[in-house]
Amino acid sequence: MEVSLDSQSTSDIRKGGVLESASRRVRMIFSVMASPNRIDILRILNTKGPLTYSELKALAGFKSKKESGKFAYHLRKLLRQLLVALNKSERRYTITNLGKLVLSLARQIEERSIIESGKMYVRTSRHTIEEFNSHKIIQSLVREANLPLEQAHKITEEVENKIYKFQTAYLTSSLIRETVNSVLIEHGHEEYRNKLARLGLPSSDIVGILSSEEDTRNGIEGVMSKAAGSIFSEYLVFNTMPKDIADMHLAGEINISSSSLWGLLPDTIFLNLAELEEGLDLRGHFLNVARIPAIKNSDDALAALPLLISLLSREASSEVVIEGVVPALLKNARDLEELSSRFARSLVASSGAPSYSSGLPIATIAVPADGHDAKHINSLLDGYRKYADATPVPRIGLALIYGGGKSASRESLDHVAAAVRSGGIISVGNGQTRASNGIKSTAAAGKGNAAATMAFHSLSLNLPRLAYESNKDETYFRAKLALLIKPSLTAMSMRKKTIVDYVKRGLTPALASSTQSWQRGASSIMINLAGTREAVYTILGHEGSGGAEVMSKVLKTAAEVSAAQGRQLGEDAIAGITMVADDSGSRFASLDSDKYGKVSLLQEANTASYSQGMTINGRELLSNGEAAIQDCSIIDRLLNGGFAAGVDITDLTPGETRTALEAAAALPFFRPRIRLGVCAACGKKSRAAADRCESCKSPNRLPVYS
Repeated sequence: MEVSLDSQSTSDIRKGGVLESASRRVRMIFSVMASPNRIDILRILNTKGPLTYSELKALAGFKSKKESGKFAYHLRKLLRQLLVALNKSERRYTITNLGKLVLSLARQIEERSIIESGKMYVRTSRHTIEEFNSHKIIQSLVREANLPLEQAHKITEEVENKIYKFQTAYLTSSLIRETVNSVLIEHGHEEYRNKLARLGLPSSDIVGILSSEEDTRNGIEGVMSKAAGSIFSEYLVFNTMPKDIADMHLAGEINISSSSLWGLLPDTIFLNLAELEEGLDLRGHFLNVARIPAIKNSDDALAALPLLISLLSREASSEVVIEGVVPALLKNARDLEELSSRFARSLVASSGAPSYSSGLPIATIAVPADGHDAKHINSLLDGYRKYADATPVPRIGLALIYGGGKSASRESLDHVAAAVRSGGIISVGNGQTRASNGIKSTAAAGKGNAAATMAFHSLSLNLPRLAYESNKDETYFRAKLALLIKPSLTAMSMRKKTIVDYVKRGLTPALASSTQSWQRGASSIMINLAGTREAVYTILGHEGSGGAEVMSKVLKTAAEVSAAQGRQLGEDAIAGITMVADDSGSRFASLDSDKYGKVSLLQEANTASYSQGMTINGRELLSNGEAAIQDCSIIDRLLNGGFAAGVDITDLTPGETRTALEAAAALPFFRPRIRLGVCAACGKKSRAAADRCESCKSPNRLPVYS
């Protein structure tokens, strides 16, 4: 019996000892949690670890020598309670699983205490945590949405009740705003809700951008541009654009190209440096950028060109056409080889210019070919070809301009062809300055002698949609076209006034530096026609000999309506019509395919885009290309805003290319084009028909149409 009693007593003592030991252990762990410094060390290791002693000490805020002992004391406490472990081989500290459990428990206790106290805290977009204050909701409703104060109090009271039902320790400002918007919708206040809506991207979209090969190809610049562009595009469509225009865009009746920049920047800028007597004076803007004095000689031009392109490419959503550089460049030029090499180096230095434009080119250098020796022009073309050879996808173009009815010099055509075959962007014009896509300069149209003019043209009309809904009635089709042009031009006029105001305020510093000068000129507002050929020839059914006549009637109607609407709007600039290439053709074709169930509206079965402008196969020009040239010339005369005429030389031999370009020289404007492929792996160019990169054999190739 005594043995039994002794045995029981020993068991109880042993059990009591274990319990006492465990209790002491829990008390020690809670004593660790009582120190904010030790909790901070655990949090740092949980997010940043493993860390060395010095790294952990610095991150925990113990930076002075006097605090070294204090930090060592706290770290020793954590090590003794097995909340932190030391990897002796690497000399790095890590948080243990027990440490993570303690950290989680501390967070739960903190959050529960907040809930029990009846207080809530908000994680704000300013990266702060603040106590919830319903008065801020009232202020936002009144300030941002213009809601009457009495209604704002009622809405806020309802929102506050919903928030307290959430039973969450931490709110976010976006969750509060979503709750406010839902209450506004419930009460039928859609207009106020639209003003208060937050713009932004879902987390999944950000993840998609970061994992997209296309969006990350140009590094962080491409990522930031994509994210910011999405926000400004949404802001345009749902907040600033007239509702009828926004609805037409969303429905696919019209298309807003470069929608992220539509309300911020002009589409094309024509800048003549010869008119800037004092150079480009940026005044108080871009204080870290060197100032550009007046360009007077070749050295000035070559030194200034990279900086000019870098500055100006940010101030247009489509393209900047720079005039006045080449005359200075060719002044007293004697050594042609040196001129070619220096020009190539200057263009290579310009190739890193930032840009918000997704199109090509971002900048075009106007080359007035008349009055200069053909050898000098050829030297520039050869220098440009060297730049094109060194650049997988060139973003800088050349525009050869011949005046007085003269066509492109035959001596230069071989050099033009060589540059184009290298992937270069060359356009040839007769008598006036144009952008690479055919957009005309208002100065060339006799609308003033200014250093800078702006062209607004990134609104396109879906003509196949109009034709499809006109039941093959050509008169009705033209009437519907006229009705669509009027509100579109009104929207473009409003856009122009907004952007002109931005320019005056210095949002575009390079343009602002020539404010007085460009105000002497005139800026143009234009409407672009997409799918004109499909609408007239295929859908309206004028495929035969009468098609050209109907096409002329349609374009003449559009031009007359735009000019009349321009006068009614009080525009002193050109209000015109264009047929140029942007992203509208492919978007319209895709939307119409979904709507009508068939892509039979397309002119060519192997394309996924409506026609924009006109592309002539170079082989047509080898024998009998007069008809195509005549069609292009007629259309170009009817369109007062611009016309994109291209000549595809992809399948031509060098000899055939020369013959085709000689024939194309009769056009008022054209751009020789070639299809190439650029390897996404090594960046080398190769023939468009090649299945794999001819250099590294990679199948991952990007199609490029120079």
